[in-house]
Amino acid sequence: MVSEVLRLGDLSVEVVRKEIKNIHLSVYPPKGRVKIAAPARMTLDTIRVFAISKMAWIRQQQEKLLAQEREPAREYLEKESHYFWGKRYLLKVIAKDAPQRVELKHRTLNLHVRPGTGVAAKRELLEEWYRVQLRTALEPLITKWESILRVKAGKIFVQRMKTKWGSCQPASRNLRFNTDLAKKPSECLEYLVVHEMLHLLEPTHNARFVALMDQFLPKWQHRRQQLNRLPIRHEDWGY
Repeated sequence: MVSEVLRLGDLSVEVVRKEIKNIHLSVYPPKGRVKIAAPARMTLDTIRVFAISKMAWIRQQQEKLLAQEREPAREYLEKESHYFWGKRYLLKVIAKDAPQRVELKHRTLNLHVRPGTGVAAKRELLEEWYRVQLRTALEPLITKWESILRVKAGKIFVQRMKTKWGSCQPASRNLRFNTDLAKKPSECLEYLVVHEMLHLLEPTHNARFVALMDQFLPKWQHRRQQLNRLPIRHEDWGY
């Protein structure tokens, strides 16, 4: 895998060459870092022309990322705001010598922990709870859309993802979903399921892919807007 930097005026683009068939462009949070994954034999001039043709889209994505509201760093203290399926809950920390668990009750998210439990352990406990909730919600949705789309998904992974809500590997049929989807409105999850599963029929975001989205999930753009409406997770991005 070969990596180099392509400069287009004030824009730096990281170019990584791989043994792949198609060129892929990504704009990463928090500040809009740009990366292109290109087939190993593609010339730099061809990659440059591709990047220039996508310049307006790149700038648009960078502006969105810089404008998007972000959650403050979580300290897992009393009355701290947390989200579940798009609704806001106040955290209630209950410290006692008993099994640790998370409990949703009315408008509070109760975190049952042992006395002296630190921030990292509280975070891990809540993350695991979100992961279980999301996986539980995913199972019937994937079964439903396998039948509608006449496709068969491979393995389903639920994990913390910094830069994507989900991904699909058409070759293996494996699907991955960001744990933070459990914080978004539930209809956003179905949008992501359909989006990723349609990549089993069309790997790229071309006109055919958009037409398939329109066919199977009308008004999907509204769900996508909902997905991006709430603040996104605070991250230590390391760059």
